[in-house]
Amino acid sequence: MKRRNQQWTKIILFLVIFVLLSKTALASGDIALVAHPAVPIDNLSFAEARKIFLGNRQYWSNDLRITLLIRAPIARERDIMLKTFYQMSEAQFRQYWISKIFRAEVTSGPKVVFSSEMALELIILIPGSITFVEASQIPKGLKLIKIDGRMPGQDGYPLH
Repeated sequence: MKRRNQQWTKIILFLVIFVLLSKTALASGDIALVAHPAVPIDNLSFAEARKIFLGNRQYWSNDLRITLLIRAPIARERDIMLKTFYQMSEAQFRQYWISKIFRAEVTSGPKVVFSSEMALELIILIPGSITFVEASQIPKGLKLIKIDGRMPGQDGYPLH
């Protein structure tokens, strides 16, 4: 009987560890919105974040312009953003920004960055900037923006 209880204890312990590791793996695969520390917002609704990345909102406040830093094509983070926020293909995304600039709705499109490291370096240097990176890569000192009150790794977080 004692041996059987030990086996059940081991099985339960294994399952608990498996669940915890699965949640950690999920969180590390989430994409986080990261902004310059001067950005006056800590939480955005999904709809508001989408407006920002579509260029429909261009200022955080009267004197702080939003600068979008977008990963170059083929980056996993870009694919997730195209699918989730933009709901566009790569070709549609390019045409979208060309049209916005042509119609003078924006003065320029997003700044293209070629790595997460480059995005994170520019976030520190450009007040008002915002980007998206894998949640596990965020260094201290940058502002992590919640989406609908949720952080990467939490249930219901939309950027996987």
